[in-house]
Amino acid sequence: MNTMKKALIDAKLLPKVVCHYCSQPAKLVSGSQIYPTRADLFDLKFWQCKPCGAYVGCHKPTRYNKFDPTVPLGRLADGQLRKAKSAAHLVFDRIWKDGYKTRSEAYAWLAANLNIELDDCHIGEFDVDMCNQVQGACASYWMTK
Repeated sequence: MNTMKKALIDAKLLPKVVCHYCSQPAKLVSGSQIYPTRADLFDLKFWQCKPCGAYVGCHKPTRYNKFDPTVPLGRLADGQLRKAKSAAHLVFDRIWKDGYKTRSEAYAWLAANLNIELDDCHIGEFDVDMCNQVQGACASYWMTK
């Protein structure tokens, strides 16, 4: 990252990201600190809670997040939650990526099946239990296909 871009990021107010495991503030770090053996991830940003080791990646800058590379993808996650989120995305994303529904339709379907508001339907924000519910809803969906 060039120094001008880094200075702009450092100078702006960062989102307040707090760990829901230990209530400590998270720190914005580079991918090299999370994945020291993955050079392809070194330039990515992550929020990390040092005391408990939970972390979450950041959205790539787009017009939807006002080109802010510090917006977290969801809540901080420990190993168990990261696995649960990945498993939920694996079964859910196929619904829209394979063309069974549009992405918007798939999220509307998921929100209805989880009995939550569409605005609250973000796997990145779910806990392990909700991720398990996603897998259950998707398993039922795939049984009808």
